[in-house]
Amino acid sequence: MPTYVRTDKCDGCKGEDKTECMHICPHDLMQLDIEGTATGHAMKSYNREPEQCWECYACVKACPQDAIECRSYADITPLGGSVQPLRGSDRIVWTIEFRNGNTKRFKFPIRTTAEGSIDPYAGTPEPVEDELGDHSTLFTKGTHACDFSQFKAS
Repeated sequence: MPTYVRTDKCDGCKGEDKTECMHICPHDLMQLDIEGTATGHAMKSYNREPEQCWECYACVKACPQDAIECRSYADITPLGGSVQPLRGSDRIVWTIEFRNGNTKRFKFPIRTTAEGSIDPYAGTPEPVEDELGDHSTLFTKGTHACDFSQFKAS
């Protein structure tokens, strides 16, 4: 379900150099139409290649105005329905509106620990300065040693 921008909600992240959706998109698909020449809407973001969208919904979740929505596939919400994910600090809520007007919401937790509580370096060894230039030693040396001697340059 590729994303699209609701121009009635988008504020172009209030004129910043780079919008939140541009910053977060892993495929560099989101653009800011500064002059309005590409979309007819000045200072609004847009997905320049919807068919290339990875459907990660990072832009949908990051948009401070909730201006980015998903184009639904026919097998999920046929002919006129919509799907809108909304991320909170501890859950994501998917709102599905069917063409007959019925709406369903699904809530899923996205965290199992408090936000900011994870230490990504916990349990990893302290670096040894003499080994920093040795490319056969990996960051995870202490937990998952890897022997590169089996690989020969050809």
